[in-house]
Amino acid sequence: MSTERDSETTFEEDSQPNDEVVPYSDDETEDELEDQGPALEPEQNRVNKEAEETRDTIKKDCTWQVKANDRQFHEQPQFMNTKFFCIKESKYANNAIKTYKYNVLTFLPMNLFEQFKRAANFYFLILLILQAIPQISTLAWYTTLVPLLLVLGITAIKDLVDDVARHKMDKEINNRTCEVIKDNRFKATKWKDIQVGDVIRLRKNDFVPADVLLLSSSEPNSLCYVETAVLDGETNLKFKMALEITDQHLQREDTLARFDGFIECEEPNNRLDKFTGTLFWRNSSFPLDADKILLRGCVIRNTDVCHGLVIFAGADTKIMKNSGKTRFKRTKIDYLMNYMVYTIFVVLILLSAGLAIGHAYWEAQIGNYSWYLYDGENATPSYRGFLNFWGYIIVLNTMVPISLYVSVEIIRLGQSHFINWDLQMYYSEKDTPAKARTTTLNEQLGQIHYIFSDKTGTLTQNIMTFKKCCINGQIYGDHRDASQHSHSKIEQVDFSWNTYADDKFVFYDHYLIEQIHSGKEPEVRQFFFLLAVCHTVMVERTDGQLNYQAASPDEGALVNAARNFGFTFLARTQNTITISELGTERTYNVLAILDFNSDRKRMSIIIRTPEGSIRLYCKGADTVIYERLHRVNPTKQETQDSLDIFASETLRTLCLCYKEIEEKEFAEWNKKFMAASVASANRDEALDKVYEEIEKDLILLGATAIEDKLQDGVPETISKLAKADIKIWVLTGDKKETAENIGFACELLTEETTICYGEDINSLLHTRMENQRNRGGVYAKFAPPEPEPFFPPGGNRALIITGSWLNEILLEKKTKKTNILKLKFPKTEEERRMRTQSKRRLEAKKEQRQKNFVDLACECSAVICCRVTPKQKAMVVDLVKRYKKAITLAIGDGANDVNMIKTAHIGVGISGQEGMQAVMSSDYSFAQFRYLQRLLLVHGRWSYIRMCKFLRYFFYKNFAFTLVHFWYSFFNGYSAQTAYEDWFITLYNVLYSSLPVLLMGLLDQDVSDKLSLRFPGLYVVGQRDLLFNYKRFFVSLLHGVLTSLVLFFIPLGAYLQTVGQDGEAPSDYQSFAVTVATALIITVNFQIGLDTSYWTFVNAFSIFGSIALYFGIMFDFHSAGIHVLFPSAFQFTGTASNALRQPYIWLTIILTVAVCLLPVVAIRFLSMTIWPSESDKIQKHRKRLKAEEQWQRRQNVFRRGASSRRSAYAFSHQRGYADLISSGRSIRKKRAPLDAIIADGTAEYRRTVES
Repeated sequence: MSTERDSETTFEEDSQPNDEVVPYSDDETEDELEDQGPALEPEQNRVNKEAEETRDTIKKDCTWQVKANDRQFHEQPQFMNTKFFCIKESKYANNAIKTYKYNVLTFLPMNLFEQFKRAANFYFLILLILQAIPQISTLAWYTTLVPLLLVLGITAIKDLVDDVARHKMDKEINNRTCEVIKDNRFKATKWKDIQVGDVIRLRKNDFVPADVLLLSSSEPNSLCYVETAVLDGETNLKFKMALEITDQHLQREDTLARFDGFIECEEPNNRLDKFTGTLFWRNSSFPLDADKILLRGCVIRNTDVCHGLVIFAGADTKIMKNSGKTRFKRTKIDYLMNYMVYTIFVVLILLSAGLAIGHAYWEAQIGNYSWYLYDGENATPSYRGFLNFWGYIIVLNTMVPISLYVSVEIIRLGQSHFINWDLQMYYSEKDTPAKARTTTLNEQLGQIHYIFSDKTGTLTQNIMTFKKCCINGQIYGDHRDASQHSHSKIEQVDFSWNTYADDKFVFYDHYLIEQIHSGKEPEVRQFFFLLAVCHTVMVERTDGQLNYQAASPDEGALVNAARNFGFTFLARTQNTITISELGTERTYNVLAILDFNSDRKRMSIIIRTPEGSIRLYCKGADTVIYERLHRVNPTKQETQDSLDIFASETLRTLCLCYKEIEEKEFAEWNKKFMAASVASANRDEALDKVYEEIEKDLILLGATAIEDKLQDGVPETISKLAKADIKIWVLTGDKKETAENIGFACELLTEETTICYGEDINSLLHTRMENQRNRGGVYAKFAPPEPEPFFPPGGNRALIITGSWLNEILLEKKTKKTNILKLKFPKTEEERRMRTQSKRRLEAKKEQRQKNFVDLACECSAVICCRVTPKQKAMVVDLVKRYKKAITLAIGDGANDVNMIKTAHIGVGISGQEGMQAVMSSDYSFAQFRYLQRLLLVHGRWSYIRMCKFLRYFFYKNFAFTLVHFWYSFFNGYSAQTAYEDWFITLYNVLYSSLPVLLMGLLDQDVSDKLSLRFPGLYVVGQRDLLFNYKRFFVSLLHGVLTSLVLFFIPLGAYLQTVGQDGEAPSDYQSFAVTVATALIITVNFQIGLDTSYWTFVNAFSIFGSIALYFGIMFDFHSAGIHVLFPSAFQFTGTASNALRQPYIWLTIILTVAVCLLPVVAIRFLSMTIWPSESDKIQKHRKRLKAEEQWQRRQNVFRRGASSRRSAYAFSHQRGYADLISSGRSIRKKRAPLDAIIADGTAEYRRTVES
């Protein structure tokens, strides 16, 4: 093979993607993905190689050393790291958790440092320093200090409140107690005082305080049952098992206190499902893996007592390593606002430079020759111009509004509270309100283009319900009475005759009950007997009630259904199972359990009846069952038709069958089975081969149909979001068939949808890549190809792709170490250059392929990615962000969704029964998916509109205020003299014009929440950035410039050559400043009245109150009394009372305000009349618009043979725990506490593969 070819072989090209499996774990290394070598490799060579690799791995990776019951060991010099200069600390973290940022000593300096890192705050600090220089400043220092202190103070208080909450949470967790061996006995110890090497005792329902090695427990074989909902979102229980040596010798307190085991293991990492280490004790070594580790955050269940050795503590624990760095998210408007502030900085510098040049010219032409202007300093005109440059920087500094950022924060905080207080997003059943966990992203909720959603627990309830079944070709489950007559309304079946019945089970087909009782069709009883006996469910009796712990919700639903129909699973031992059959208890000998995995897609059980006959019962996916049926099966076609009907109703299906086995046949098969069970090599393959021999010639009994219930309102929500031009992608670890059926159930997919699968997409992308390569070269540089669609226009298309195909298409398959080792190291410069070019070609090809995939996927109305890992979820989100520059939202409920939630612009967590990991990493959380429509279409849209109005108005009012100084400069020799009183400048943004704009940013709404939901099309204004962009910014800027022109020149013209009523000229500087300021305050406050769409008493009060406040403060500051107290600070004594008592001044103010506002009124009227927006039309006709129209669900159209939509039963995708049941290691005499140790069924596996 050529060097060039070798260098390009970085992706696996010899394997076809498998739709059924997750491609690989997120944390697999390249070593783990190597070829396993020839299948016929000699056994001894294989053993030697494994031993050598194990030794090398341990030497290389296992550098973490733990000594039991020996705290001094971990304080030795070799375990100390230099933290700061000569200060050292142990590499072993203590168990205290610290999420807070400040303490009493560091709050003030750190908070100020963080605030002054913001450009605007630092800018105003520099201004404050400049204002202290008398040669530069014509403006008092307090005009900048007061607003700056206000901004810093409000932000500091907000940060302090947040950090105090973090302190309280940390304190609550760190002060939890746990029993730790100290002085040879267990003592209650706070979590924060636990250290690596401590031996601890945990009891039932305790949280695990650190990552610990399980030493022993009160359960048989030291099993320990844990709930991992906090880690992976799964609510079913998992089991851990201690080493046999520690189980035997470490049960008592005294032996635990003397335990001196030594552990070498891997360094702390974030891999939840992997652990490698070795225990050295009693002159022997024992391998450790993840099945022996209890992780922090887990809860001990159904285990009275267990003991463990702390391996990782505090920040080193896997849950803390997985928390990762929270990305600092900023909104699109934030970035735009910053660029606009930079634009204003540039304008400020240009204006100041121009006015400074003007002043230098004026000094040279007039100032130097005017004796009455001599100030005693003989400075040159250029030097005076230089000083004036800084003077104008100070005078015009309000163009960059200091209060802008704090005002934005206040508005966002208020909008977040409105989300928290929204009762229509409160879920009463779980007492869960909506929660805005961040205050910085609210307006971005009104700009979403793409939603990436998890499936299980997000779109669905993860609650399986037995809905229908087909037995002997007959469908049961419709609304029928005992006479087989259908009714649209009929009472549910009364199960009071069954003492074991579940009160929550609902069924409406009375005819099925009649069939069971009559016994006319033995297949009916046989059907439910199979469901009661063929499973790996464990049972526990609590207060006389049966509690089932199932591997998956599907299996639990089937066993529970059999229980309600009279066939109740009561108990099991190592080799028996007890069933109540219509009130009669019978015990059957279990001869073998044929376990299930992703390849088999079925499970079987072989039992011996009390009468001595042997039977095999099997349940599995229809595709594998039909291949193994006896050629004589009279109900085969009827069952097939039933499966199609169930599939059209988006139900999950499963086929049931059985066979009689002769004693001789079983004896021969059992010998092979026992031999395969103890095989030392390739045991799983050997067992599968033996299973195949017995699972044939089966007799079909029928099929079950289970509903994976959607959450309430999911189809309506998806429909509304689609009308708002928001595209929804479903990213799940579940099976393709299951995900596809949920797509149909929630109406993301319809009967008219054309579905494209991985192989179709791969072909399309391959063709596009070939075309692009053919069109490449020199021509492409001069005429870049226009993007062309992948599909012809029209038609509704959806993309369904698995994780394996996703890696294939995006060229993300992991490299093999073997391939890399084969590459020759480049020796010459030419080889190195060729290698570099080859890598660049590969990267360019990969990037182009990914871009093409995103373009293709975005042409589809819906995209479903199934069997994907958490890393792939985040990758898909990142691709859309990168190549579409679109605003994304990710929503999920489990820890497997955290990556996706953190990667998206906005992350939403569903707070339900799946743990809190997703919620803790999210920006917003609520209990039901349907609340998403209100979050986006109401709160998001309102927040976007409010923020855009606020920003446009804020820039307008500051330009109108500041540029009066600019016009005034032409009449004062460009001397940087201010046009207003100093105190007016100080209080303008703080008091006189702040409250109305804040209230508009908090309360304004163009249409009501009901109309926002009724007309989702209103949402598109945010997606298209129509309300705030550079064009809108420059319009606001122009509006401010024109307003400042009117505010200055109308009073100027009115004051020229004017005599007042008292015969004195009112045209002095101070009276002019009061006139302009009064006109400005009235204009900007009335302008916000024109901008307000939703009037309340509070808005009206704020506008007129601000004007009244201005007059009140002005008359106080212009009074003689305050001048006597502070003569240097208050110099406008009597100006207001003197100027404003003259009608001429009032006429000037009224004329100025009218000229400013009347053109705005005229333009708004013409705009709403001639070019009304959708919002304007709805406002105009809102009285005619009644309550929100009811959304009508489309009727499903049944198409026979829609087998592509069938969703098989949720089997495990790896071998289950039948061997654990068979071995009896989990069985107690009085109870079976194996609470869902069979924790890998597909419905739950979809969580595990993503964690």
